[in-house]
Amino acid sequence: MRLNIVSPNGVLFEGETTSVSFPGLGGSFDVLPHHAPIIAALKAGVIQYETNGQRQEQTIQGGFVEVKEDQISVCVE
Repeated sequence: MRLNIVSPNGVLFEGETTSVSFPGLGGSFDVLPHHAPIIAALKAGVIQYETNGQRQEQTIQGGFVEVKEDQISVCVE
């Protein structure tokens, strides 16, 4: 899956990932390959994602995520 995380200050991450966990407004949720299309609001918390076999984290203050055809686009504060 291709993950792009952007903020008003620029690109925070851009690359391939095998899984992503998000702090959704209704609770945390995971995105795995071939996930159904979704648009969701995010609350303050941590986005966790796996890339090159390593777990990475990005702290956010909120935002939105769109998942479509193994493309994950995230706009955060």
